[in-house]
Amino acid sequence: MQNTEIAIVGAGVIGLAIAHRLAQDGHEVVVIDPAAPGSGASYGNAGTIADYAIQPVGTPDVLRSLPSLLFDRNSPLSIRHAALPSLAPWLLRFARQSLPAAAKRNATAIAALMAKALPQWDALSAQIGGEDLMQRRGCLYIYETKSGFQGAQNDLAFRKTLGVSVEMLSPEELSVMEPGLPMMPGGAAYFPNAVFMADPGEMVQRLYRAAKSVGVTFLSARADALKRENGGVQITGPGLALQARRVVIAAGAHSRALARAAGDQVPLDTERGYHVEWDMAQPRLSRPSCPASRGFYLCPMSGRLRVTGTVELGGLTAPPSPHRIAKLVEGARAFFPDLGPPDREWMGFRPSMPDSLPVIGPSRSGPEIIHAYGHGHVGLTLAPGTAELVADLIAGRTPGPEIAACLPTRF
Repeated sequence: MQNTEIAIVGAGVIGLAIAHRLAQDGHEVVVIDPAAPGSGASYGNAGTIADYAIQPVGTPDVLRSLPSLLFDRNSPLSIRHAALPSLAPWLLRFARQSLPAAAKRNATAIAALMAKALPQWDALSAQIGGEDLMQRRGCLYIYETKSGFQGAQNDLAFRKTLGVSVEMLSPEELSVMEPGLPMMPGGAAYFPNAVFMADPGEMVQRLYRAAKSVGVTFLSARADALKRENGGVQITGPGLALQARRVVIAAGAHSRALARAAGDQVPLDTERGYHVEWDMAQPRLSRPSCPASRGFYLCPMSGRLRVTGTVELGGLTAPPSPHRIAKLVEGARAFFPDLGPPDREWMGFRPSMPDSLPVIGPSRSGPEIIHAYGHGHVGLTLAPGTAELVADLIAGRTPGPEIAACLPTRF
């Protein structure tokens, strides 16, 4: 059986950021994943360091419209009907977390995590040679109607109370900023501090190469079981037998079974995210723009326009939904009618928690196992911050107070 000091299960952006940080701190680190590093949700996202994304998925507004949202197949938040029996316990928790007091508490906790995200990414991108991918042009929520803009005012005002910078743009001001968009009668909310990555997949690959350069070892294997033994943890799976002093579970949407093996019952489930892309030398926009009522992002990436977003609850095994892909294409053509068939389409899995907060912290049954997953839509944003919290735990330092809301013992 192979031995190592620290094993990280999961080679997405969270696992890679943790591995890079721990190796820099002088630890021996092995990362285990059956898939290529950075090939899942870490690749297929909107590429935005989203300081403004402090609202949990579950809010009182979502709760009021939950039945129609869940069972309208055209909704930005939908559910595969076959998954409903297995999702029922998660949905009950989600409903409780959508009540006013819980939603406000969750937003406050998310904002505390987000407050450090941009300086942490600035530091990490400098270390891995990713500065050229960091585009400082902000992000837009665009409103297709005046009523949509008016309906968003309470939400935007609340975000301001938690430190989010937002500027309101008239339809004319939006047209000056993004002349490629059709006129939007409701104007837009502009988040000037948001940063987007011209190619998030490339950024994650640079992080992978940087982790390798500081001595991180990568194993292409699937970790099926964890067992505390001989003062450490045995990790086993097909063709895998590894003994580690400490284990970090960072397997994203695939983490629930490993958490259970660690002795922790974590209500993790899966959001299925989609994107479609059109190759073009000059994308039609200069910054990510979210049509607020439609729940997706128009993202100008290197050599292509990516359209990504919406929430589909449906587990890890069902095939991609052609309907969800078609709705993204239809939505994109509402803004750019001349778009032809997309050049590619993609589906990936986001780890989704009922309270929209990640799970970060030691197992309730001992510090040999540390949880680091469940980041939902903001895994890319929170990767270096999560790495910092885990590094503090490994080193025996007191982590930042923002970890308190993320501990696995909250369930």
